[in-house]
This record gives sequence, C-alpha cells and structure tokens, in this order.
Amino acid sequence: MKRSELFFSFLLVPLDFIMIVLAGVSAYYIRFSEFTREIRPVIFNLPFHSYFKIVLFIALLWILIFALAGLYNIKSARKLAKEIIRVILACSTGLVLIVILIFFRRELFDSRFIVLAGWLLAIVYVGISRSLVRAVQRDLFKSGVGVHKIVLVGSSKTTDSLMKAFSTNSYSGFEVVKRLRDFNIETAQELEEFVRSREVDEIIQADPNLSKSEILRMYDFADEHHITFKYAADLLGTKVLKTEVVEIAGIPIVEVKKTPLDGWGKIAKRIFDIVVSAATIAILSPIYLLAALLIKLDSQGPVFFSKRDDGNPVFRVGQNGKLFKYMKFRSMVPGTDSMRYNELAENNLRAGTPMVKIKDDPRITRFGKFIRRWSIDELPEFFLVLKGDMSLVGPRPHLPEEVARYESRHKKVLTLKPGITGMAQVSGRSDLNFEDEVKLDTYYIENWSLLLDLIILLRTPLAVLRERETY
Repeated sequence: MKRSELFFSFLLVPLDFIMIVLAGVSAYYIRFSEFTREIRPVIFNLPFHSYFKIVLFIALLWILIFALAGLYNIKSARKLAKEIIRVILACSTGLVLIVILIFFRRELFDSRFIVLAGWLLAIVYVGISRSLVRAVQRDLFKSGVGVHKIVLVGSSKTTDSLMKAFSTNSYSGFEVVKRLRDFNIETAQELEEFVRSREVDEIIQADPNLSKSEILRMYDFADEHHITFKYAADLLGTKVLKTEVVEIAGIPIVEVKKTPLDGWGKIAKRIFDIVVSAATIAILSPIYLLAALLIKLDSQGPVFFSKRDDGNPVFRVGQNGKLFKYMKFRSMVPGTDSMRYNELAENNLRAGTPMVKIKDDPRITRFGKFIRRWSIDELPEFFLVLKGDMSLVGPRPHLPEEVARYESRHKKVLTLKPGITGMAQVSGRSDLNFEDEVKLDTYYIENWSLLLDLIILLRTPLAVLRERETY
C-alpha cells in the first residue's frame, strides 16, 4: 500500500467532516439571508451557537455512516462516478437519521428548509472535495508520485488489454515496469535481478495458459519479496483465503491479501503505536534514568548498545527487508558482540538455525543479567516505535546476518514492522525453537486485528514475569 494512498484516505475523514459542517452552516445562513426571509419569513428562534453544536454532532454521525458505506476503503481503482453515488446514498442515509431525530426531538430543528438544504449542500460539497482530491492524485500520478510499479506476466489477449490500458492512461496510478511472457525458473531469476535495482509493487498474472507450477512459483516469488500478487479472475488454480477484486479495463483483477494489516488497519496500528509508546516513555522515564545510571556505575562503556565492535552502527532488518539503526540498553561488556560467532559459537543453543542464543553468556555484566531477565534492556525500543522503525506488536527484530540465512518461507515475518512484543514472545519468549517462532509470527501476520494486539500487550507482563533462563 503506497503512503500517498494512506495519506489521501486518511485526509478524506477530516475533509468530509469539514464539508458536512460547512454544508450545515451554509444552509443556516441561506435560510436567514434577506433574500430567503423575503420569500418566507423566519417565525422561529434558532441561535447560531446552539445550531452549530447540533451540526458538529450530526457531522460525527454522518462520518460513521460514510465509514459503514465504504467511503474510506482504500481502493485507487474505484471510479469517481461510483464514489459520488456512494456519497449520495450515504448523505441520504444521514438525512433519514436526522428525520428520525426530529421525530423524537422536535426542538432539534424548526426549519425543514435547513435540513433539505444541508443535505443537498453536503452532497455537493463532499462531491467537489473528493473530486479535487482525485484531481490532485491524478496530477501526482502523472508526476510519478504514488504510482504502482507493475510486473505483468503473460502473453494472452487479457495481458495485451491490460498492457494497453496501463500504457495509454497516465492517470491510472499504474506503470508496467516489466513484462514477462512466462514465469519459468530462468524468468524468475531474471526478475530476481530486476527487483534488486528497480522498485516493484505488484505482480499481475494475466494468462490462463500458464502452468500451475509457474503460477505457484510466481506467488512464492511475490511472497518472498513482499510484492502484492494479483491475478485475472478464475486463472489461479490454488485456493486463497484473503482476496479483493477490482476492475481494470473491464477485466476483474483479484488481489491476494498478504495481511489484514493494510489500509485503515495500518493507519489504526500506527496511531495506536504513537499514542501508547509516547505515554509509556513518559510514565517510565524514571526507570530510563535509573537504568542508565546503574549501567554506568556497573561497568565502563556506553549506556546504549548501538554500535558493533568495529564501530559501525547496529542494524536490524525491518519491514520488507529494510535496515534501520537499532539500540537498547547495554547489558554486555563492550567489544564482545562478535564473540557469538567466534569464541562462543560452540555454545549456541540454536545451532543449525539462523538464530544465535548463548547459554550462560560470559559477556553479560552483573546489571546486564538483571535488565535482560526483566526485559528492561529493551525499553529504548519504544523510541524506535515512536520513530516508526518498529511497532508495539510484531515479529522480533531481525539481525542482518540471521536474515541472510533465512529460507524463503521464513521471510514471511518481514511483511510487518518488528515489534517490542509479539505472538512468539508471549507464547514462550526465547525458549521457543526458530520454526515455532516463525509459525506463530506467520499466524499473527495473516490474522492481525487491533484486538489481537491488545491481547498480546496484556499478556506481555505475564510473559516477562514467567520464570525462564536468561541467555
């Protein structure tokens, strides 16, 4: 999902609210204008400040109706005409709601003119504002901003139709950056080289003549490289559970959803991360200061573990394989990080997997053992959540050297931002084997909900209190 799509979809909420309020205010001033009063005198008393409070309340209710009507679904392919029809239907539903309120509380409105005028003006204002947003998006598409980079696979007439539709319409928001006739092993290797140097957002399979093995290879490729996979309807022979159908050039295109955490789910999770991480940092600030002081008193070296033994920054692998600078409270003797791969390699409890866990680690300081036992060393990660590199809940932060050893199926965990806590952490913390950890993280990715995040967060303190060995 492009950031521009998320931004414009989020922007529509306050914009619609403003337009609805503006429609109500305009209706009020039209009714009390000299021109209207000459036609029909005002025989009721309706102070503006009282009326304005009612308009704000009605606008909030209408926003809920708009949401239920699907007006905030993030779909760049929906036609403007269909969107305006939804606006009319949603505003009409809002009008019915007002009529019901008037029926039960006659003092709400003394003028049917204001009600009808507000309804008509809301349709006009919201329709105009959404048309302007679409126009801005189209101009940005023309400039290359927010455009979906597509790899089109196939040699059928359907593929040709899509190719023509994308290439002749610069306002569609789609750009074919590569076309492949098939998807055999050689073609997959060719695309592997291509995605290393070029941005690719989607792969669309649009040829019914491709073999099942090619289609499955294409799907696995998209999954491994965190690329959205779409296919022309009825062409995919395998069963997929989460799909979404859009129409492009008269052809139904089905998108395989990687995770429910997309669109508004992504926005809700980000807002939740910002609010909770900021509040946690403020509440736990004394613990931050005390931990920093005790680390300095306990051993020589920096407060934070943020640099490797060679002086380079510590990195973790984030969402879609992107590196970000990582830090946590230092719990080890400085300059001993690389020993895990050398002197202490034979003590690795997870030998044979991408993970490294050292039992009875001699590098850990006295205070370091304490902060690791109670996960205090990970408290600085809340700053990384606030920054946007991590999330409160998600798969564990991945080391680059670990990810380099991942098999294709393991890379599913890179679909989301890494989290301070997660499904794996509350189900066994570091005691789980790597394959079980991946399975739990994959389940979280495919079944995400805000409620699941809350459950994991509530279970985290219990997981921290649970007795376990400290590595």
